[in-house]
Amino acid sequence: MDKFMIDSPVDLDRIEEAVREILEAVGEDPQRPGLLETPRRVARMYAEMFAGLHLKPERHLEVVFPENYDEMVLIRDIPFTSMCEHHLLPFSGIAHVAYIPNGQVTGLSKIARVVDEVARRPQVQERMTQEIADLINSRLETLGVAVVLRAEHSCMSIRGVKKHGSSTVTSALRGIFKTNESTRAEFMSLIRE
Repeated sequence: MDKFMIDSPVDLDRIEEAVREILEAVGEDPQRPGLLETPRRVARMYAEMFAGLHLKPERHLEVVFPENYDEMVLIRDIPFTSMCEHHLLPFSGIAHVAYIPNGQVTGLSKIARVVDEVARRPQVQERMTQEIADLINSRLETLGVAVVLRAEHSCMSIRGVKKHGSSTVTSALRGIFKTNESTRAEFMSLIRE
């Protein structure tokens, strides 16, 4: 069984029934062989895609290590997929997350786990960017945090204006990244390499 299905509070039966209703509403027969298992598959996909609603990503930042290091720590190119809350279509991209420690560091994988879990909920990219920055800044008590997300949104590429290949870039700067131009410039140059 999928790790997102274990003890999931998601009502899979209710989602399955809703998907059958949608299929009927668009003129399809949910009983035809190709669609028979679709409601179950969609329900499991939603449980996985929205697992972040029932998780506390800040728990990944509870373990810290004392370290006399006051330079930038950057984790680049963290892949993520989230779900646009306006159309329930996915957006996928990469996150760049940096922080300046203030006497303590955390495991590098913990930052990627935070990105993963914050991504697994319906939202807008702007809010996701801020939540990641605020969570890391408050839990690690940093001197500063910088987060940049670059993503392609299905709601822009497969419907509406149909601009495949366009990307949306959002940033959230906290502490020294917001107040110190050279620190901000160093971060921006490192994520462009």
